[in-house]
Amino acid sequence: MRGIRILLAELIGTFVLVLGGPGVMVLGVTPGTFGESGPFVIAFAFGLSYLVIVYTIGPISGAHVNPAASLALAAVGRIRPSALPSYLVGQVVGAVLGGFTLWIIAEQASPASALGRSWTGVSDTNFATNRWTGEFMGFWPMVIAEISLTAILVIVLLSTTSATHAAPGATGLQLGAVLALIHLVALPVDNASVNPVRSLGVAVIAGGESLEQLWAFLVFPTVGALLGGALWTAIGGPPPEDDTDGPAARASVREAAARATASVQSAVDD
Repeated sequence: MRGIRILLAELIGTFVLVLGGPGVMVLGVTPGTFGESGPFVIAFAFGLSYLVIVYTIGPISGAHVNPAASLALAAVGRIRPSALPSYLVGQVVGAVLGGFTLWIIAEQASPASALGRSWTGVSDTNFATNRWTGEFMGFWPMVIAEISLTAILVIVLLSTTSATHAAPGATGLQLGAVLALIHLVALPVDNASVNPVRSLGVAVIAGGESLEQLWAFLVFPTVGALLGGALWTAIGGPPPEDDTDGPAARASVREAAARATASVQSAVDD
């Protein structure tokens, strides 16, 4: 039963992410709609979508909505490996349903609408797909951006869900903000993935180069997520016993100070 709840929660959350992020890119940011502020609108849409998702399904599944993040959390022991299939199936199905729903809306747009006047059918250039060719920056900028930015996303995710580092009630705000920041950086690089199913959900509908290049947006965000998990394990875990700034050292200092104070007090009393 727990696995079914996780699957459904991640399905709904990933559906919302694809409809809310790529949906704004396809349906909202039509030519000239927002002018130069388009990237900020798109980044805000992704961040707002994630914020809503975290507060809605976070208590059920943790609101990963990202298979790379789920793999990283399993690798560092935050979720049981046996739960991974529920996460991955829910995320893939939710992303594809989100992409299909977006395609249906665009295809049915009235010719009198702003989208209807510019829509000539789905392609890998008008469906919020992830690519490194064409107007984007190339293969190696894409690799660097996807690995580093996904690592940052996972570090923030692990930090905000840590028993010792989390700020209660702020998880959605922190994760929404970091996802918006990531999109501001990565949109000109490769249209910003950092999430394999975000890329998958639109690529299977659009086809073309986005489907041919999909492998990269499955591999490099996953590498980045695992790197982020490893880095957080190194910096976010409990301090070693011999760490002079650790809790044990601080307790020893307090005990020594208490003994010194008692000695002084005893001398004064005598």
